[in-house]
Amino acid sequence: MTVNEDSFTNWNTREEIAESMIPIIGKLHRERDVNVLLHSRSLVNKSVVSILKTHRFARQIAGDELSVTETLPFLQALATLDLGPSQIDIGMLAATYKTDDRGLSVEEFTAEAVAGATGANKIERREGRDVVLYGFGRIGRLVARLLIEKAGSGNGLRLRAIVVRGGGGRAADDLVKRASLLRRDSIHGQFQGTITVDEANGTIVANGNEIKVIYADDPASVDYTAHGIKNAILIDNTGKWRDREGLSKHLRPGIDKVVLTAPGKGDVPNIVHGVNHDMLKPDEQILSCASCTTNAIVPPLKAMEDEYGVLRGHVETVHSFTNDQNLLDNYHKSERRGRSAPLNMVITETGAASAVAKALPDLKAKITGSSIRVPVPNVSIAILNLQLARETTREEVLDHLRDVSLTSPLKRQIDFISAPDAVSSDFIGSRHSSIIDAGATKVEGDNAILYLWYDNEFGYSCQVIRVVQHVSGVEYPTYPAPVV
Repeated sequence: MTVNEDSFTNWNTREEIAESMIPIIGKLHRERDVNVLLHSRSLVNKSVVSILKTHRFARQIAGDELSVTETLPFLQALATLDLGPSQIDIGMLAATYKTDDRGLSVEEFTAEAVAGATGANKIERREGRDVVLYGFGRIGRLVARLLIEKAGSGNGLRLRAIVVRGGGGRAADDLVKRASLLRRDSIHGQFQGTITVDEANGTIVANGNEIKVIYADDPASVDYTAHGIKNAILIDNTGKWRDREGLSKHLRPGIDKVVLTAPGKGDVPNIVHGVNHDMLKPDEQILSCASCTTNAIVPPLKAMEDEYGVLRGHVETVHSFTNDQNLLDNYHKSERRGRSAPLNMVITETGAASAVAKALPDLKAKITGSSIRVPVPNVSIAILNLQLARETTREEVLDHLRDVSLTSPLKRQIDFISAPDAVSSDFIGSRHSSIIDAGATKVEGDNAILYLWYDNEFGYSCQVIRVVQHVSGVEYPTYPAPVV
């Protein structure tokens, strides 16, 4: 057999193993509300090739490619256990098993590692929580995709309705056009599933989820209970209201909490999941998920503060253009944003630096910031320039951040890549709020410069979902437990 034939045989074998993993992953998700992860990446509803690529990606962060032959035994062991709702990382199970010297079998080790999710310790499956989207633009539609994707078990978040402008009437084909925007996206690709429109009942049906489309120009005009919605979390994607008084308009019959997908003003808590979500009071009804850039810089900033201490810092964001800018030169209330977004680099302001104080109140360092909008439609990069409290080396910083991305409580927020040829489009669809570019990192003495990629649309939307899961009580524990 030639080398080429041997490689092809190996590929076919791994394909066959990945195929055998799919029904186990699906059954655990649907029947037990278990989300199977591989180094923080969900394997639910993934194709054979996607599963193999995710295993290969482990090479970027752990140094070695992870084989499906290594992870399959742990997945099979999970299928035999009396599991409750949880998130279980088979990549971490395989990695920690390699370093365990007690001579346990895979079955024994797995049972011990996930003991908190089995038998008398397991969490009971909770009743689903209604969710309403107020606004259906870029973030609204991506959040909708994520909610529909996560509805597989039927026990988590349930997207019940979207509210859009048009209280005084709507065009005959309005519903069809909105469904089409959900179905196809020029940046994020096709919706994974089927979408139909029920014009008679004013609903969009996505993967079996009936989503009522409500037309209203004023939050005070909507009675959600009339649509069978109760105790719901409303996600405001419009950014029209940012303070407590304005967002309180959403607290109508059927709505229990309001989550803003923009920086909150005044006393509205700005939450960056993974950093300060545990500070939320159970009775808090109004909160903000801050901005995409705040979510990109705060987790790495916390990781650096915890290990080295931070005396001061500056963040420069090179940000993709947004709908707030003009396609061609035209009037805009902001001086520079009126100039053509696809044709110019545009200096503008960012509130991300000042928002750090809300998410990291214990950080005493002064953080300044500025921003440049550039002619790309998605994915941005934040350059975080820090003066540390002690001297260090580039190798030490990279080892620390790699470990944070793998084993810490911030592993869902921080990703790590060492590919020397990475560019912005490589990060479209990333579910992390921040990706450390190892090759670009610079460290000299007490000065560290981090280059942080982020999908300012999808990565941020994933953070929004995590916050909503937390406040709704359907954020399940992860096993093996992250290293604190």
